[in-house]
Amino acid sequence: MSKPTYILGISAFYHDSAACLVKDGQIIAAAQEERFTRKKHDESFPTHAVDYCLKEAGITIKDVSFVGFYEKPFVKFERLLYTYLSYAPKGLPSFLKAMPVWLKEKIFLKDLLYQKLPGFDGEMIFPEHHESHAASAFFPSPFKEAAILTMDGVGEWTTTSFGAGKDNSIELMGDIRFPHSLGLLYSAFTYYVGFRVNSGEYKLMGLAPYGEPKYADLIRKELVDIRDDGSFKLNMKYFNYCVGLTMTNDRFHKLFGAGPRKPESKITQRDMDLARSIQEVTEEIMLKMANHVHKVTGKENLCLAGGVALNCVGNGKILRDGKFKNVWIQPAAGDAGGALGVALLIWYQYLGNQRQSDNVHDKQQGSYLGPDCRDQEIQGLIAKHNAVYEKLSDGELPNRIARLISEQKIIGLCYGRMEFGPRALGARSIIGDARSLEMQSTLNLKTKFRESFRPFAPSVIEDKCAEYFQLNSKSPYMLLVAPVKDDKLTPTNSRGSGKDLLERLMEKRSVIPAITHVDNSARVQTVSKDVSPTYYRIIEDFYKITGCPVVINTSFNIRGEPIVCSPEDAYRCFMCTNMDYLLIGNYLFERTQQPNKDKFKKADISQILD
Repeated sequence: MSKPTYILGISAFYHDSAACLVKDGQIIAAAQEERFTRKKHDESFPTHAVDYCLKEAGITIKDVSFVGFYEKPFVKFERLLYTYLSYAPKGLPSFLKAMPVWLKEKIFLKDLLYQKLPGFDGEMIFPEHHESHAASAFFPSPFKEAAILTMDGVGEWTTTSFGAGKDNSIELMGDIRFPHSLGLLYSAFTYYVGFRVNSGEYKLMGLAPYGEPKYADLIRKELVDIRDDGSFKLNMKYFNYCVGLTMTNDRFHKLFGAGPRKPESKITQRDMDLARSIQEVTEEIMLKMANHVHKVTGKENLCLAGGVALNCVGNGKILRDGKFKNVWIQPAAGDAGGALGVALLIWYQYLGNQRQSDNVHDKQQGSYLGPDCRDQEIQGLIAKHNAVYEKLSDGELPNRIARLISEQKIIGLCYGRMEFGPRALGARSIIGDARSLEMQSTLNLKTKFRESFRPFAPSVIEDKCAEYFQLNSKSPYMLLVAPVKDDKLTPTNSRGSGKDLLERLMEKRSVIPAITHVDNSARVQTVSKDVSPTYYRIIEDFYKITGCPVVINTSFNIRGEPIVCSPEDAYRCFMCTNMDYLLIGNYLFERTQQPNKDKFKKADISQILD
């Protein structure tokens, strides 16, 4: 029997560093460093994630044959140097901030990787950034062949690329290059509306339905020249990201009549209109690009990756447009997914191994690729905190949790292997009753400690999805937004009514108001019995009790913190919020029964600035 080939993929040093381990083409483990260090969007070398991946496989670094890093550091350095020189002396402050780190560590990355991985004596591979994105999109997908579209801020030079994959190879056919970037355009508005770049884009997308596209024509006229094929050019006189330490400049601020919104200040109708305007322009570009890719490749399937592919509203419009029969999006579409992409790229394209696909089942395993809840760890936290618990059998667990949800209880789930990527998919989730009108604001303000306007996603059992949502596709990774079915809606006059944000939030728009956004849409997760059996049974039992096959699903964390990873993380987060119950593995904790509650300081929104 031949020795297995282990490949370690790594992404690091920008944001959301991660590691992934592949064994003979099978994804064994993948995780982001932030989950272990508890530092949101941690960019440091993923030491803890690497250690976890090796431990999960029961090997050491000496057993690894290849290490892949998700981009080419020298080419990225070339782009940075060229950009600074092109704008000199204007970019001097940014240059002086960036260069010491590059000269000390990043430019000599190969040596650094060997230092960080003592004992590794195999080969190191450095593909291009968008090759890693493309590989992460296509190789785990269920398709034998598909078109590929990658969109993000910037890799080395490329900001957008497209191509096609077939069997065990991918080919990129065209790209858009820095400084022209859809991701950076969206991030510029994220910054301008007062949210943090590389983490606040979700907020901008969630805020958009409250506004009107009043500035969309101005954006098209002054900021971005959009061609029929989806290619575009930005008017760089309005942007500062090439040389400065901010995204926008004074010209941009003059164009829109004011400076950037101060973080944590009141959100105005103008902010909502700006969010809606850039969202509409982004969707237009995404749709035109997808149509062009379909025309050039002639494929019926599309695979997406890159940070812009997390724009699930745009993804939903591409699917509903109908050019592509099927759309599959990498769950860790951002830079973290580059670790997975480079590992699979080495196995299939570099080593030429065969790839099997059936056009139905992907190879992402539900993206449950992180650490499991080990019984020993759970017992350790119980002893440490003298925690009070009830242990449930596998048979009674789903119905017990379902009944608690039906009683309007908020439940934290830390069950099975943690998700890889930014979405909680039932393993590290907070769940509640989607029928409750008050549940959205309750979860946002009392449990998540975040802005009240942010919508929650529904988890729906797969075979009931079409009864509630206009979605004729699986959406296991919560990366598609779809309208709620008309027969589930209730009349509402919120749009253009002059009501403030909170008044619109509290209107009952459907029979599942807690997950129905102000525009009558929802970011849907379909739950499969095969991939998520326990989570499926919880929702199925909730359906039997209430007649509703939909629950709220939001990530198990509070504002400003990464999603919980370990049982200890889950218990601490639980005790610092107003959740009612916590399930860790088969152990159920009721908050009011826990001793020493005073030693867990309640989360204070003023201290958790996102």
